[in-house]
Amino acid sequence: MTETVAVTGGNGRIGGAVLEHLSGEGFRTVNLSRGSREESHADAYLRTDLLEMGEVYGSLAKSDADAVCHLGMIPTPDAGPGFRTFESNAMSTYHVLEAAGELGVETVTLASSLSAIGGGFEPDPITVDSLPVDETHRLTPSTAYGLGKQTLEAVADGFARRADGPRTISSLRFPWVVDDELARETFVEPDRRLAALRDSPRFHTQRNTLFAYVHVSDMVELVTETLTAGFDGHERFWVSAPDTVTETPTAAVLAAVYPDAERRDGFPGDEYASLVDTGKAQSLLDWTPQWQWRHHR
Repeated sequence: MTETVAVTGGNGRIGGAVLEHLSGEGFRTVNLSRGSREESHADAYLRTDLLEMGEVYGSLAKSDADAVCHLGMIPTPDAGPGFRTFESNAMSTYHVLEAAGELGVETVTLASSLSAIGGGFEPDPITVDSLPVDETHRLTPSTAYGLGKQTLEAVADGFARRADGPRTISSLRFPWVVDDELARETFVEPDRRLAALRDSPRFHTQRNTLFAYVHVSDMVELVTETLTAGFDGHERFWVSAPDTVTETPTAAVLAAVYPDAERRDGFPGDEYASLVDTGKAQSLLDWTPQWQWRHHR
């Protein structure tokens, strides 16, 4: 039974939200972050450089955690040189998984990204073979950020094959995560039709992230489900709100932006259905996203 959760990167926006939610659900929480404490929700704080194996092992041992939620990575590729970004994604994950295995921590949740597929921060248009994308879609990243996310998933595969590795490992492929403030700033635009969005400097990013997003309220619920999940091995999960960021119906978005992508069965009846298939998370984790920006304008 999961009672104590160590959250790496709890000083960040996403990590802080996870700590707040887990605390509210009755978990004991420990924030493992580099630098001074910047949140007030965790029951304990351990200053930890996640790129130093000894510090990760020591802090995780001291936290006496039953599960780890690893969010402590560089969140965007423009924060420093590429090798540092890759190192943050890949090596910190290796350290967390190795320490968890050695200490008998059975459950680990990892922050992967839509960038693992070759979207997000890529300079060229995303390669989309079929829509809605699911966990079987091929991965074609080229940037340090995307390659790091793909690598952390491969590292998780390896630890799942170990007899002494964590029993349950989840990689969550996050899109853009919005809270109420970000949602107000973003979705306040009066015209969110595809034609208007094409004139925005953000259009390339929106196309490369499949017009996907998720609200923090749904995100923290999903994280909680992974930390109490009962499956064995490593599983990847796509994460998305049930709708897209545009007012143009999904069928028209497909025709205009992704004309060469195969149309898979699986688009629900909603007119603005997401281009990301979250059915696996619903099946294995009983998670169904609820929050839609168009209901909160």
